Amino acid sequence: MIETLVSSEWLMDNISDPDLIILDASLQENKAGLKVNLDTVQIVNARKFDIKNVFSDANSNYPNTLLSPDVFEIECRKLGINKTSKLVVYDNLGVYSSPRVWWMFKVMGYETIAVLDGGLQDWLAKGGEIESFEKQQFLKGSFEVNFQEEQIRNFEFVSKNLKSQNTLVIDARSADRFNGIIPEPRKGLRSGNIPNSINIPFLEVLEKGKFKSKKELRTLFSGFDIKNTPLIFSCGSGLTACIVLLASELVLENEKAVYDGSWTEWGQLKY
Repeated sequence: MIETLVSSEWLMDNISDPDLIILDASLQENKAGLKVNLDTVQIVNARKFDIKNVFSDANSNYPNTLLSPDVFEIECRKLGINKTSKLVVYDNLGVYSSPRVWWMFKVMGYETIAVLDGGLQDWLAKGGEIESFEKQQFLKGSFEVNFQEEQIRNFEFVSKNLKSQNTLVIDARSADRFNGIIPEPRKGLRSGNIPNSINIPFLEVLEKGKFKSKKELRTLFSGFDIKNTPLIFSCGSGLTACIVLLASELVLENEKAVYDGSWTEWGQLKY
């Protein structure tokens, strides 16, 4: 077992572990408008974890939809991931897409995965070794899925929760998007939010590309009436929701899940 978050220093100390696999979850573009000039390099020996083109369901009507468990297992084996692998995932924006990958593995019942706090930017700042990205092939791994269905929620579940209000929905979009002040970045998608949801923009749990301290995160979450209520995390397409989910995982014991369709689905189906 490894910690949920690891530092660049930890990764440097453990990079020679034969069971360690580093996954690069960097995206070519993002809806948050974040930019970094690190598109062609990776941490030495990292393996590309392609969220958009490989690890999202291409047949879904919505972006970033989680793969079925059997396809996820197949694709992880192609990356050479084994049942005994220790996974560290990072991205080149500090913390952006890497928590989504962390959550994917959690849903698939795999616990031995951590997010590199600060990502590629911090790794470089600490003098970590990098290399140019090259397409690779790996020996087939032995990775196995143990699907944890309760960690993912769908449209029907969130709709029923409007009446019962047994679960609290936390939206990770910016306040302007949550409040419908600015248009959604996806063309034709209406603005607004899920009724009775609260807004914790993902940037509120970060500072300079890293997660805030546990003390700061506890203070942040304590500003809401969360208590022991089960939590569902949402955003535009289920990606930045996982940033706030991971932040909550560091300091809260509540049951947690992600609404995978998020506002892209809700905004089209629920009026």
